[in-house]
Amino acid sequence: MTDSRPPFPPFDLHTAMQKVQAAEDAWNTCDPHRVSLAYTTDSVWRNRDRFVIGRDQIVEFLTAKWERELDYALRKSLWDFHGNRIAVRFQYECRDAGGQWWRSYGNELWEFADNGLMSRREASINDVAIDESERRYFGPRSESERGRDIPLQ
Repeated sequence: MTDSRPPFPPFDLHTAMQKVQAAEDAWNTCDPHRVSLAYTTDSVWRNRDRFVIGRDQIVEFLTAKWERELDYALRKSLWDFHGNRIAVRFQYECRDAGGQWWRSYGNELWEFADNGLMSRREASINDVAIDESERRYFGPRSESERGRDIPLQ
């Protein structure tokens, strides 16, 4: 288990963008244990209407999420940053067990401890049913896509 995760706050444009891309890359692995290591052991989340506290609950939450959200592909983009906080907007696509595809839009507010681990995450998310032909995201972002913003719709 790691006790720190660079870059460390306070963030500048470059380091804030690094944090956002690292989070996108980790979440696209759909590996709850790997993702949880970016958070403090007592990290507090609000995800939609759920409240999650600590790494064990993060792993439990993400395990259940990726059991029902199949073929998950996420894109994040930096919205703003200041000191030890970063605001992100994101979209992800997945399908459910019945084959219905979804695009989920949202915003996250992140707060980091001095050691670069995220201590607080607040996520507001809206889901839209889409047809498979409307998909935009097919796996992790390619090197040529990095740094591009995500479309609004």
